[in-house]
Amino acid sequence: MILSIALLVLCLLPNTARGQDSAQPYLQLLLDRAKAMALHEQRYWHLLLHYRSALAGGVESEADEPAFFLSPDGKTDPEAELQATLSQFFSTDLVGRSSQPARCAFIARYHWLKSALAIDESRLPPQSCERFQSWLAELNPASITVIFPSAFMNNPSSMFGHLLLRVDQKGQTERTSILAYTINYAADVTTDNGILFAVLGLTGGFKGYFSTHPYYIKAKEYGDFENRDIWEYRLNLTEDQMQRLLMHGWELGNAAFDYFYFKENCAYQILSLLDVADPELQLAERFWFYTFPSDGIRMIAAKPGLVKDVTFRAARSTRIRRGREALSADEKSWLSKMVADPKLSQSEAFTRLPPERQAAILELEVVSDYLLYKGATEENSASFESRNRSILLARSKLTVKPVPTKITPISGAPDQGHKTMRAGLGVGWREGEFFNEANFRLAFHDLLDPEYGYTPGAQITSCLCPLSTLSLLVLHGKSTQRSTRYSITTVTFAAPAT
Repeated sequence: MILSIALLVLCLLPNTARGQDSAQPYLQLLLDRAKAMALHEQRYWHLLLHYRSALAGGVESEADEPAFFLSPDGKTDPEAELQATLSQFFSTDLVGRSSQPARCAFIARYHWLKSALAIDESRLPPQSCERFQSWLAELNPASITVIFPSAFMNNPSSMFGHLLLRVDQKGQTERTSILAYTINYAADVTTDNGILFAVLGLTGGFKGYFSTHPYYIKAKEYGDFENRDIWEYRLNLTEDQMQRLLMHGWELGNAAFDYFYFKENCAYQILSLLDVADPELQLAERFWFYTFPSDGIRMIAAKPGLVKDVTFRAARSTRIRRGREALSADEKSWLSKMVADPKLSQSEAFTRLPPERQAAILELEVVSDYLLYKGATEENSASFESRNRSILLARSKLTVKPVPTKITPISGAPDQGHKTMRAGLGVGWREGEFFNEANFRLAFHDLLDPEYGYTPGAQITSCLCPLSTLSLLVLHGKSTQRSTRYSITTVTFAAPAT
């Protein structure tokens, strides 16, 4: 009788409860094996959880989203997080901000632990991870490209450039690359107040999130709206490295980070993601005080064999400038008149020009792009849009092919620019006295530096807001008959408005 009741109770138990009971011995086996191998101390586990050495000793994860951890102590205890992760692999409970089973929400962790521990997948609850598989199929990955939009001086958070990744698709061409997807990291800005914006940006008051967007949206934002030249560095990653990067990129959808403009910013997080793809790169850990995108792209380009090729994508302002340079003086005069009054395209004087030269003046990369640029930056945008329609109509009536214009960069590739930190010694004569000088500049670029690789004519000069301030410490020594007196001068720099 007692045996019958026990069997009846067992039959009435939920399948998940019976499955967990039967899985306990295998889970304990994996936990013991992981402890014996000290997997929680291995560097790759620390990369996946974004652990860094803490000032007080031990480690602490840079991730600040509680749902990114499966253990209550996971932020500071790698072993507790590893044990909780293994335990959660035997459950179908939904975890993380994405509300998925652990094997799907944290798929990079699962694949690494599966390989390290030789996990028998048949002894785990079946999980298809359809959402991840659909996302991966939509990306259709063939290679990874690092995207560097140049500095944008009108936004303090973009003064030093930006880094993001593009997932190139199989069968992609140069023309269709605009349809690929990107992996981007950015701050969720929650205020329009300039002072608060500066304070929160410097102290980690904003949250940073990873997201996926079509590249054409980002290219239009950077190249057309903000007039930033874009440099594309296609990486030479293996299939396994690319797979690890994308799996970790997927699970970072469950993470949030405190965003610091000068340290844990877009460049730092993208470099951390590349380190997961190839731990031997060791990119992010080299930045201990500040992280600039230009330094990051310079470090990537310096890795032997890592960059396969480099492509330049011109901003609208660059296309306008190069298009104007291709015109003669008389054609530039016509261009100015046409911008002011597109009806002149139907005038007898203009139609007497050869059709090829009419097309050159009306070409989209010259007058139309200029009108679009003015429409995006001026208050009376409707007027420029109306004029642009007239220009497009006039150009469509010309049957000649577009005049090819070579669009070359205004400045060189960012990886070939000078380094940001600078120290110097100097002597001189001023106001009838000899002086000596020692200076140290943490960052970034001024007019005394070589311009190659940086935005022409732009420098960090006078302070526009607290966030854009950087310091140049200058130690002046003034010699007198008795001694040399020294003083420290702090010279602040910021980007000029454009």
